[in-house]
Amino acid sequence: MQEIYSISLAKLMGELSLVPLYLPDAAENLIISNTQVDRPGLALAGFLDEFEETRIQIVGVAEYRYLSKCDEQTRNAKIEAFFAKKPVAVVFTTTNEQEPFDIMTEAATRHGVPFLATKEKTSPFMAALIAYLNVQLAPRITRHGVLVEVYGEGLLLLGDSGVGKSETAIELVKRGHRLIADDAVEIKRVSAKTLVGTAPPIIRHYVELRGIGIIDVRRIFGMGAVKDSQGIDLVINLEPWIQGKMYDRLGLDKQTMNILGNEVPSITIPVKPGRNLAIILEIAAMNNRQKKMGYDTAEEFNRKLLGQMGLE
Repeated sequence: MQEIYSISLAKLMGELSLVPLYLPDAAENLIISNTQVDRPGLALAGFLDEFEETRIQIVGVAEYRYLSKCDEQTRNAKIEAFFAKKPVAVVFTTTNEQEPFDIMTEAATRHGVPFLATKEKTSPFMAALIAYLNVQLAPRITRHGVLVEVYGEGLLLLGDSGVGKSETAIELVKRGHRLIADDAVEIKRVSAKTLVGTAPPIIRHYVELRGIGIIDVRRIFGMGAVKDSQGIDLVINLEPWIQGKMYDRLGLDKQTMNILGNEVPSITIPVKPGRNLAIILEIAAMNNRQKKMGYDTAEEFNRKLLGQMGLE
């Protein structure tokens, strides 16, 4: 069973600069657990059969103008019926030309519904709200590994303890790249195509180096050496070199790793003394970025080879 995450209404209000028009008692205990939001046009028109009270309701210009055209008695009845469904919160998008009807605040008070306002226009606010909720309420897992940003690509380094993940991350930081997480990477699925990794707050910006101990990367290398979060573009499995094992030498063997339902490109890099892992990972990052831009070196080389052999 998938765990359901939530955030407090107070945190949401602070992040999105929402102004309270009415808050019920113990508002600090109210939580939001649904990433979906609604424009209550149909609800205000009287269709409440499919009303989802766990969704934040956004009353914008269209809803306001519709209510303005109703006579006062009808308008009051519609607003009363809407707030009687007790949505988790209602946000009114104010502009220079519209302010909430008094009946809205009165109905919110009667039914204990948080009634908030924003000066943002409706569509931009909805986009910002949905994006924020998708991140905060995203399904997540924690993986043992290291997450670094190399040339804009998020590399998730996996492998057994002692294989050299942390040491490689430090070498990459010295070469101008950035550390996101060491040892534990919290991964969130913010969309069907996007995974975002971050570090648990208690170990953020710290790296454990055997023989030295815990170091603070931000203090040693500066603010430019760390980053709080990063999309995951490539999974790199580091493993000790196994003599006789056939490793991919052309790059034609496309592999992926399933993380929270998302397929992420994956490669395996054998580790042995003398291999400069930092440089190899830089090349891996640039090669992955090149593939996303539409050019695959391995496929191009294979095409030329087949053409030379007359097999294309």
